[in-house]
Amino acid sequence: DIVHFRFSKMGSRASLLLRQEEIEQIQRETGFSHNQITRLYSRFTSLDKGQNGALSREDFLRIPELAINPLGERVVQLFFLEGEDEQVNFRQYMRTLARFRPVDPNQKNDIDGVNSREKKLEFAFRMYDLDQDSKISRDELLQVLRMMVGVNISEEQLGSIADRTILEADTDGDQRISFEEFCKAMERSEVEQKMSVRFLD
Repeated sequence: DIVHFRFSKMGSRASLLLRQEEIEQIQRETGFSHNQITRLYSRFTSLDKGQNGALSREDFLRIPELAINPLGERVVQLFFLEGEDEQVNFRQYMRTLARFRPVDPNQKNDIDGVNSREKKLEFAFRMYDLDQDSKISRDELLQVLRMMVGVNISEEQLGSIADRTILEADTDGDQRISFEEFCKAMERSEVEQKMSVRFLD
């Protein structure tokens, strides 16, 4: 069984195939339904301007919601962490999107699920860990805060926010926030709701 999508680009006809076995494998890996996968595949192919079965950073940044989001470039970078390539294939795209699936109330204690609280926290942590050293430094925190607020807050205020955040979260006194410290600081936060997107079926 093959799901066949046809679309035209500037007069040319192109078709991309997604085999039933690939859909089933993606369902197992991500928890998305068959209909969600086919809808997201259609979206993926419409973003794939090179029509090569993969998305570039530029393809992602054409998404209006990402283009206007102050953290859009950081979100896009996180799609590329999984592979060493400068392209993201459909399965990589789906695995990253799966982190934003709402947590199923029947699987709240599933810490291994791709959309578990733990995985959502890992994704959020990586937004701040710019140098990927598994620690968030004051400088990294400042850079992300600058991305979020632009020029709306003075450097002095940003520094104060960064210092207070590190003071409250840093339990081992190294002036940086580890993933464990990040999780502890986020204990009362409803990450499952805040980092969930409802995908149409």
